[in-house]
Amino acid sequence: MINLFSIALRVERSIWIACLFVLALTIVIGITYPATISVNYYMQQLQIAAFVGVLASGAMVVLLLGEIDLSMPWTATAAGMLACGAFSSGAAWANDGTAISAALLLGLAIGGVNAFGVAILRAPSMVWTLGVNAILLGLTVVYAGGYSPQTNASPLMRRLAVGRVFDVVPVAVLIWLFVGSVLVLVLRLTPLGAWIYAMGRSSRVAYLAGVPTRVVVLFAFLWAGFCSAVGGVLLSGYSGQAFQAMGDPMLLPSIAAVVVGGTKVTGGEGRYLGTVMGVLALTLLSNVLSLMQAPEALRLIIYGSTIILMLLVSRRRSPAHH
Repeated sequence: MINLFSIALRVERSIWIACLFVLALTIVIGITYPATISVNYYMQQLQIAAFVGVLASGAMVVLLLGEIDLSMPWTATAAGMLACGAFSSGAAWANDGTAISAALLLGLAIGGVNAFGVAILRAPSMVWTLGVNAILLGLTVVYAGGYSPQTNASPLMRRLAVGRVFDVVPVAVLIWLFVGSVLVLVLRLTPLGAWIYAMGRSSRVAYLAGVPTRVVVLFAFLWAGFCSAVGGVLLSGYSGQAFQAMGDPMLLPSIAAVVVGGTKVTGGEGRYLGTVMGVLALTLLSNVLSLMQAPEALRLIIYGSTIILMLLVSRRRSPAHH
């Protein structure tokens, strides 16, 4: 028989705090807004959480190395614009599959550029990825001519973002589940996962122990670029089109969710369960603020203050178990 008590003791404090926060928000929403108590409402929240969850899946791997990827917003935006533009181009080769494939390849290419800068040129990831983000911003503005391009998301992109299986489960949630499952398998069952944690604790020691550090960094940024591109495709499908700065509002919640869930920004510690709970917590918090119809400035203040408070409360973490 599984010893549930021993399992509970192994779960990090930060994950417990995120779980309790999610439970508290769910109860508050149910009591204050009883009309929201329905399967459809909770599925809608999961659908919104899936967009952040996919991006957070990419951010987590980079953070586990003690690095950060700040090119995520415009990688997602550029990927979404490319997918919509390719589909709407009218070219003979343009269809659902090729449009989405082009977006994913763009994400991998940007991830490769980031990996080159960090692993080969030894540039600080914060500065390098911020510079790449600025370049992508400029390129997309040039492409769009200063306006949102007059292109639409393909039917498949819409189905992936807002479609539902059996009219209940959002397809976006299944995509998040797939991305998360792949990441968990890599972190738990492969040498690559062990190398990621080892490098996060000490890249020098990992290198001396024979870990192919450049390969690990390459994987981390390729994965982050891929997840950003998937997020961009989903956001475009949800909006019906890609638009400039589409990914900007996703940067804070995607990184904050990972950190709130217990992943150390210095690397080497973190569990995907914590990231999932962090995503759900911040999604519900955002929804509560929307239901309150508070002014935008007040929402931002409360949102940011809550993230800081959660970090302060959960700052003492038990040793990571991956």
